[in-house]
Amino acid sequence: MVRESPYGSNLSSESQGVFFMPRPKNDSVDRRAFLKAAAAGTAALVANPAGATTAPSKSPSETPRRNATAPTLAKPADAATPSTAEVLTVDRPGSDFMVDVLKSLNFEYLCANPGNSYRSLHESLINYGGNQAPEFITCCHEESSVAMAHGFAKIEGKPIMVMAHGTVGLQHASMAIYNAFCDRVPVYIILGNFSEAGVRYGQVDWTHSAQDPAAMIRDYVKWDDNPLSLQAFAESSVRAYKIATTPPMMPVALVAGHELQENPVPDGSNLAVPKLTMTSPPVGDSGAVAEVARLLVAAENPVLVTDRVARTPAGLAGLIELAEALQAPVVDRNGRMNFPTRHPLNQTERAAATIAGADVVAGLELTDFWSSVNSVHGQVWPASHPTTKPGAKLISITANDLYMKSNYQDFQRYQPVDIAIAADAEATLPSLIEAVKRQITDDRKRTFADRGARLATAHQQALQQSRDAAASGWDASPISTARMSAELWAQIKDEDWSLVSNCQFVSRWPLRLWSFDKHHQYIGGEGGYGVGYGAPASVGAALANRKHGRLTVSIQNDGDLMFAPGVLWTAAHSRIPLLIIMHNNRAYHQELMQIQIMANQHSRGITRAAIGNTLVDPAIDYSKLAQSMGMHGEGPISDPKDLAPAIRRAIEVVKHGEPALVDVLTQPR
Repeated sequence: MVRESPYGSNLSSESQGVFFMPRPKNDSVDRRAFLKAAAAGTAALVANPAGATTAPSKSPSETPRRNATAPTLAKPADAATPSTAEVLTVDRPGSDFMVDVLKSLNFEYLCANPGNSYRSLHESLINYGGNQAPEFITCCHEESSVAMAHGFAKIEGKPIMVMAHGTVGLQHASMAIYNAFCDRVPVYIILGNFSEAGVRYGQVDWTHSAQDPAAMIRDYVKWDDNPLSLQAFAESSVRAYKIATTPPMMPVALVAGHELQENPVPDGSNLAVPKLTMTSPPVGDSGAVAEVARLLVAAENPVLVTDRVARTPAGLAGLIELAEALQAPVVDRNGRMNFPTRHPLNQTERAAATIAGADVVAGLELTDFWSSVNSVHGQVWPASHPTTKPGAKLISITANDLYMKSNYQDFQRYQPVDIAIAADAEATLPSLIEAVKRQITDDRKRTFADRGARLATAHQQALQQSRDAAASGWDASPISTARMSAELWAQIKDEDWSLVSNCQFVSRWPLRLWSFDKHHQYIGGEGGYGVGYGAPASVGAALANRKHGRLTVSIQNDGDLMFAPGVLWTAAHSRIPLLIIMHNNRAYHQELMQIQIMANQHSRGITRAAIGNTLVDPAIDYSKLAQSMGMHGEGPISDPKDLAPAIRRAIEVVKHGEPALVDVLTQPR
């Protein structure tokens, strides 16, 4: 099929895909004449405001709850004199075509802080593209933009767009990009740049430009490109999406040159939007999978150790089926929601004993296999030893073996294994389950049933131990992290909830006490352990949960929020419903403990360890911070009996489509 393109040339859609949003080349009103007359028309409107068109009224549900005053752009006296400046117009800017390309990739949102290096693309997205698919989400920091995309992708299973302004915007975004890289999450980044020196209009443009903008992040993106033509941009855009979303998933970056965006599309250009065909995830070799199944079925004490197996709900279901077929214990490193926390085969709280007794250890998408089977002692001169028994067989199934870079050391220490399958574990689960079931005999079924019964008993004992430990300091003030987690669980357990924050810094109490059994209920941590991820990633995950009507909950570390507090405004402005419970221990407590360790190592005592590590004098009032950003804020709460009512009030706000924050003064961990 051949049809007329809005760019004045024929566009084939048979194998290239289709062109979106066609528009006649010649407008019914000459744009240059129209824009030259615009100032005079504005002056007339100011002089006769009764002639203005009345905006359509909004329904109560659409009416903003917050009041805001728009900035005054010009005084009436200033607007009365028409401008004599010549207005140059471009009927078909390259950025319009870029928008058609990006729309073909079905992005729901664009997270960005505005910058002039991509001003043309910004304008085309909101006007030519209608600010729909993608919708512009205004962020107050590029690091927040990327972290929001990071959290969104872990809920929704697909990327959203991020735009970054020149050198400085990318420098701001770089830590969040590294987090997503380490966490194997697809983030789609477009970098603005003044590539052509002849069109840089001053020292700011020069300072914000680079010969090779993506060089600074090349070591921690999966792929980047700097297309020099619109057709190259179209093809690289589709290629970038495929690369980002093929396991192992990672961020990608495209440079959109200023002149490529703003120059008109030449007449006669043969531009086409390529068709996107998604790549099937790599599946393990059938022979190797059969051998893994044989070892697992024959083992007396196999264990499945997981980290990022469940990319989708299918991964969660597949791991449950495999574990139940073998009646094998599962130790979850919690990089994703891999396995139900209350399942009797979940032995995460008995990880050390379970792995120590195993004769076969199968690591599924383990980021760090070595630390799963080794123990480290000592801080200054660490010593390690294996935790597995002699002769234990080690099996690895991970897509990480398919892609690795050398500079940044996120690939962890090398662990020798007996079988290594370079494939996506989730995609390999169906064939592994089938191979396991083929080899199970009636005798093995009886053995498996006995093993499952023992594991169920051990699971209940571990759960009771966690509950007993949580009761310690129950009425303490500041509030214990166990009490805070339990009070929060009591209010959300009957909702369709989603916890979108890392549990590491509250002693993993939610994972130890709550019942997680759905894929969206936990998304893991930051990947690269970069502080500043938590708040924006939670807002991004809440954005993904919004259309599903889920109650999104974040237990937010205080120091982390102070890296990017402006994301609270983004949540309020975009009406992203999110319940934030502040873990306000008024310190960077991880670092405080490290200084205590060093002080003891140096025989100096720990009395001065708080210097440089605490957030006091003055203490930060996070409820007022939230209120200043336009969202519900309550606290600080130090009496545990006041916590449940405050959480209930905040949940009501969230159910009405707004974010809310409850500031809780807490014990260190």
